[in-house]
Amino acid sequence: MPENDGTLTMRDARIVFRNFAGKEGKYNREGDRNFCVLLDPMTAESMDRDGWNIKTLRAREDSEDDVDQPYLQVSVGFKGRPPKIVMITSRGRNYLGEDECEMLDWADIRKVDLIVRPYEWTVNGKSGIKAYLKSIFVTIEEDELEIEYSSIPDVPSSSGHVDD
Repeated sequence: MPENDGTLTMRDARIVFRNFAGKEGKYNREGDRNFCVLLDPMTAESMDRDGWNIKTLRAREDSEDDVDQPYLQVSVGFKGRPPKIVMITSRGRNYLGEDECEMLDWADIRKVDLIVRPYEWTVNGKSGIKAYLKSIFVTIEEDELEIEYSSIPDVPSSSGHVDD
């Protein structure tokens, strides 16, 4: 990998507002797959100076302990350069494609490591850097039953009929 390719590696990242499915919602157009990464203030400030599109979740007014939380929205695009999406369980690594990645929207996540690549844009005299997912490794938090039965082979989902 080139040394100054602009990619950014984030370890033990906290991701929120997961929409790997690309479902339409109040803040999302149909087909736009994305998620947000929470950032510490120093990282956010540095990335903002570099031109990344850093946003802030405002602290709740009803809480004295709540503080503003900077974050980066990351787009998950499968046109051009598809990302590497890996789900890790006790059974091993599972590479997820475009049709499978939406299962991460509801997964209980223990750990996330990811790499984002920058896309520099200019529109109507304004410019910035949009983050695209390059690769992500998501370790799933499994419950005791998932672990207990993990050694039993999966049955193909198309087999709804059991022969006598």
